[in-house]
Amino acid sequence: MCGISGFLDTSRRCGEQELRSTVLRMVSRLHHRGPDDVGAWADAGSGIALGHRRLSIVDLSPEGHQPMQSVCGRYVISFNGEVYNFMELRRELEALGHTFRGHSDTEVMLSCISQWGLSHSVRRFNGMFAFALWDRQERELHLVRDRMGEKPLYYGWVGKVLIFGSELKALRAHPGFSMEVDRDSLALFLRHNCVPAPHSIYKGVWKVMPGTVASISSINTGCSPKTTTYWSVQGAAERGMDEPFKGSETDAVACLDELLRDTIKHRMVADVPLGAFLSGGIDSSTIVALMQAQSTRPIQTFTVGFHESEFNEATHAKAVAQHLGTAHTELYVTPEQTLAVIPKLPALYDEPFSDSSQVPTFLISEMAKRDVTVVLSGDAGDELFGGYERYFLGLDIWNKIELMPVMIRKPLARGIQMLSSELWNNLFRTVAPLVPTGFQYCNPGDKLHKLAEMLTAGVGEGLYVLMGAHWNDAASLVIGTSGSSRPATNSYPWNNHRMHFQERMMFADMISYLTDDILVKVDRASMGVSLESRIPFLDHRVVEFAWQIPLSMKIRKRTGKWLVRQVLSKYVPSTLIDRPKMGFGVPIDAWLRGPLREWAEALLDEKRLRDQGFFNPDPIRQKWSAHVSETFNWQHDLWDVLMFQAWLEHEGQDL
Repeated sequence: MCGISGFLDTSRRCGEQELRSTVLRMVSRLHHRGPDDVGAWADAGSGIALGHRRLSIVDLSPEGHQPMQSVCGRYVISFNGEVYNFMELRRELEALGHTFRGHSDTEVMLSCISQWGLSHSVRRFNGMFAFALWDRQERELHLVRDRMGEKPLYYGWVGKVLIFGSELKALRAHPGFSMEVDRDSLALFLRHNCVPAPHSIYKGVWKVMPGTVASISSINTGCSPKTTTYWSVQGAAERGMDEPFKGSETDAVACLDELLRDTIKHRMVADVPLGAFLSGGIDSSTIVALMQAQSTRPIQTFTVGFHESEFNEATHAKAVAQHLGTAHTELYVTPEQTLAVIPKLPALYDEPFSDSSQVPTFLISEMAKRDVTVVLSGDAGDELFGGYERYFLGLDIWNKIELMPVMIRKPLARGIQMLSSELWNNLFRTVAPLVPTGFQYCNPGDKLHKLAEMLTAGVGEGLYVLMGAHWNDAASLVIGTSGSSRPATNSYPWNNHRMHFQERMMFADMISYLTDDILVKVDRASMGVSLESRIPFLDHRVVEFAWQIPLSMKIRKRTGKWLVRQVLSKYVPSTLIDRPKMGFGVPIDAWLRGPLREWAEALLDEKRLRDQGFFNPDPIRQKWSAHVSETFNWQHDLWDVLMFQAWLEHEGQDL
């Protein structure tokens, strides 16, 4: 697990020493991703420079040093990630006559590419990765990202120079980089609490899409890379529908059990201490149970708890850990610890990111790093096996909307929209004493306007987007946006009549929410403390299997992850795990009114907002006033703006 960076200068005006010094400056910004070693490789004749920071996990010897050159001399690679099936590939290559100096997966990858070519090899790699491969023969640079997008990779042109790196901070270190905020990306961020791929917060900088190879020739200045998709969720879904699982429910439980065991066994290979995150929920408990079943020693497990009972799962995690016999460590988070983390968030996430569970994710990573260098987590189980409550809520809403004639839907929507959200809120405020406790804090005006949009959305895609959006009218909030930024979605599932509505939502989550939010959160939080996180549910074989099984094996009686629950019940009593899903939330709403209020007030100051010129301050100030007065709970919308403001302050200049 490492950090990579580099550039291709198509003008070829720099000497080797200048190339090396520039790429070392870029990759030095990624020290946290790889504190164990640093390397650089450059070829002035081609204008190429590759940099690498190493976090040693497998093959701790100098033989694992990068950038690494293939034995044949044709390829040079800078690689971030893990290829879990490298030993099987190595044995196959040895049978073909290949020899190896060390025992790293990087060396095996180069031999695979030398033997079979990049296109065939990347399809055989089972892992999480982002790498830059320079083909000295074809004078072509390939930027490659893993199937589900676990590892990040950014790129962009600076004049005649194509720059790339694991994080934006590496690109900013290049002397030609221009830090101009893309206001359309900012509007997308306010809708989704993250900047969805392929966009980035900067103009002219993009993310390599999951399952994609982006190729750039040294003679093509400023051109968009040629992209090739070698794997996709869409392809997995289509294959699963064409060739569904034909066994019984008992067969499916046994199959998933065996498959998860194998993926976890491969992810437990490391030459450094290894542990797991354990929330006490279905997914993490399943991962830990199968880890412990394959280990002769107690697995080290880690959890974060909160003193606010409605957010606290630590007691459940402790009970599961005691049952499985793990070596368990827990940390109860206080507002003071949160305050200490918040100043680190802009540098940690490197572009605006406002999923508030970023705070406990960083704290649990920081705690785990004291004892281990690798952790396994239970992320992605919800998207693959139907675990989110919105899958049931969305279906309920859609079924009710479909029953309503179109001739009624549209006039009703227009009637609601005739009054602004604020006027509806004021109306509800006047009758608050008559409203059941708690409802008056649910932003009724905003929700009514969202309902009006749902009534006229007409298709499931519109409903899905509206259910997940924060600032629905982000384009009017952001000054200077073109208004062309669309919600991060994909029309494929909504036009596929073979998919049930809930399957369409799961598909959309896999290619957007999972990749752009969950995986970003976990990668930056863990790598920020030099901790490698591995996600067994994202083995592409598990993803493909999830699309083969029927919806009835995922969701049953308004309960998600039925099949995963059956696997877990073989190892953990159902009494320890059968409870409503809590998620990994934090009490941001109360903290913004309490210990975080002064910090938030400074960032949301009206004059400051006007002077910076990114936002129309009026709706922000209205929501802030309503929130601190406890009239309504606007925590998510405000956290979006606060995270951008904190990021902007970290940039240290008037962009």
